[in-house]
Amino acid sequence: MNLKGRNFYIRKVHRYLGVFIGGQFLLWTFGGLYFSWTVLDEIHGDHLRHEAAMPDPSLFTMPPHEAIASQANGEAADLAKFRMVAVMGEPYYSITYGEGPKARSVLVHAANGRIRDQINEQEAKQIATGMMHQPSEVQTIEFVTQEVISGHHEYREKPLPAWAVTLNHPESATVYVGANDGQVHAVRTNSWRAFDFLWMLHTMDFSGRDNINNYVLRAFSILGILTVMSGFLLYFVSSKTMRRIWKRR
Repeated sequence: MNLKGRNFYIRKVHRYLGVFIGGQFLLWTFGGLYFSWTVLDEIHGDHLRHEAAMPDPSLFTMPPHEAIASQANGEAADLAKFRMVAVMGEPYYSITYGEGPKARSVLVHAANGRIRDQINEQEAKQIATGMMHQPSEVQTIEFVTQEVISGHHEYREKPLPAWAVTLNHPESATVYVGANDGQVHAVRTNSWRAFDFLWMLHTMDFSGRDNINNYVLRAFSILGILTVMSGFLLYFVSSKTMRRIWKRR
């Protein structure tokens, strides 16, 4: 194949690769710009909520080891988290076994050792509205379990069950309150949803969002390298300087 023929086919491959993958290059670049120019605390909605108040330590009269022993049930090795929390103004030990959505949490009253029932709908509304800086009315509320979590991709890898409390708020905020521990585990806003959408396009994981080992991303990454390499190759074979060097050799 002569030099002219090589140039033609390299240029053709580069052009078609550029058209095919150029759109994804733009999405990656636009997403990267958005990520670098946003404040992550605002994306998480931290600026919209009050900091969780530290409960009065003097109210925790029950020794922690007794609270743990009362709920161990042979699961002591799976103890993942132990916290002092306030729920509806009462002091509790929040004891969590396991990790992720399958974690089991229980609230033990720090004074009398009683086990607290799950947070009900009215309590979830009160917790969600009470933690926001801006007073907002409840628009909708839904009980999220493992069976319906697919409809709440905003709430990923978080404790279940939970209450999804959507507020009449300028940012369309949805507050996720753990049903077992009464804590706010996530605040999702329009800013977060925009971030999540761009993150989905960035990772090319269109279901779970966070799997960066998927085959689509791998394929486009390889095509991206081929596109760049074909551009470099096209430069060298079409450069007059490189042609003169080639002729001398």
